[in-house]
Amino acid sequence: MIHLILGGARSGKSTRAEMLCLDSSLLAKPIYIATAEPFDDEMRSRIKLHQQRREDRFITVEEPIALGSAITSASHEASSIMVDCITVWLGNIQYHNVMEQQIPLLLSALRAFPDDRSLFLVSNELTEGLVPESALSREYRDRAGFLNQDLASIADRVTLMVAGIPLEIKK
Repeated sequence: MIHLILGGARSGKSTRAEMLCLDSSLLAKPIYIATAEPFDDEMRSRIKLHQQRREDRFITVEEPIALGSAITSASHEASSIMVDCITVWLGNIQYHNVMEQQIPLLLSALRAFPDDRSLFLVSNELTEGLVPESALSREYRDRAGFLNQDLASIADRVTLMVAGIPLEIKK
């Protein structure tokens, strides 16, 4: 079962995904695949807050690039897996200029994800804001929108988080 959890900044996406992932975990700790790279102090602070909130309830795997491979590996080790965050990962692969290689690998891994496991994907909904000023930012926003569409088509469930309230989009 793949569950995509979308929302804007500070909408409660990660907290909701963590709760669902923990609830669906069988005997072993769930795996938390963290995609952020600590490029600056602000991102280091965000990462630290997420780590503190998780405490030791998850096994954390740091994977900023090869997300498809990380998901496939984790599916052999845990019944419940969480990825936070798809749009951060997308920024990483855009920065490292490997989008064309990594996006198809992720989608392939998701299509092959075992039905007897649970995967919770956290992603930002970026398509309802202002049109970005730069071409690079517009490309990123567009890629995020198209990727979220692909993820939603593969996912068994899709939830949109608004002000901490889950709205079920696809059940």
